[in-house]
Amino acid sequence: MSGRRALRAVLVDLSGTLHIEDTAVAGAQEALSRLRQAAVAVRFVTNTTKECKRNLLERLRRLNFDLQEEEIFTSLSAARRLVEQNHQRPLLLVEDSALEDFAGLDTSNPNAVVVGLAPQHFNYQTLNTAFRLVLEGAPLVAVHKARYYQRGDGLALGPGPFVAALEYASGRSAVVVGKPQETFFTQVLSELGCSPGEAVMIGDDARDDVGGAQNAGMRGILVRTGKYRAGDESRISPGPYLTCDSFPDAVDHLLKDHLL
Repeated sequence: MSGRRALRAVLVDLSGTLHIEDTAVAGAQEALSRLRQAAVAVRFVTNTTKECKRNLLERLRRLNFDLQEEEIFTSLSAARRLVEQNHQRPLLLVEDSALEDFAGLDTSNPNAVVVGLAPQHFNYQTLNTAFRLVLEGAPLVAVHKARYYQRGDGLALGPGPFVAALEYASGRSAVVVGKPQETFFTQVLSELGCSPGEAVMIGDDARDDVGGAQNAGMRGILVRTGKYRAGDESRISPGPYLTCDSFPDAVDHLLKDHLL
């Protein structure tokens, strides 16, 4: 911490860090309440694409987390912003429960492909339709490229492998809008009026949460919950600013050593 500015913002991942599906990480609600008592802004940044922001908020509130919709920044909203800016009509490969976040967009005669997590739609016919569009020049937009994520029954494939398949088949590269892209983090910090050196990211994904945040100039704290597997710390360079057992432990560290 020596030579670094005091913290003004804490960005927190959701799935795997605060909760896994409909189960909260032990002590996470109380830890969030303690963090909110400090003089820092708290924002929730997530690559979750299997449900819209409203459904995600309702899930978290059922788990007794205290947060507001405007505090959540999702890769779905980043993808929508991109296609709107480029006046594109996307083929949306996302779960039906996530379509609400794209309401109002013109999806007729698609001239772009947006890929999120869509287990119910990752079939040959749909992927082949996407492949043909990309091959003909439609931009390929990856909501994110996570290789896997943690479900209640174990690890599961993320959208990354399916994006990679489309890239390989078409010979074209996807534009990635979610974590670990630097712009994903800096946009959140810009809205807070905060520089990267004044912020920390807490998450369970060494590459997308911690590595992405540190590449953007933030500090990254890796938690050993969710998708974390032993040795993940060594899979990014530089390694995490700190590794903690869980979100409550990360909050304890910040409050004890930095924020009070």
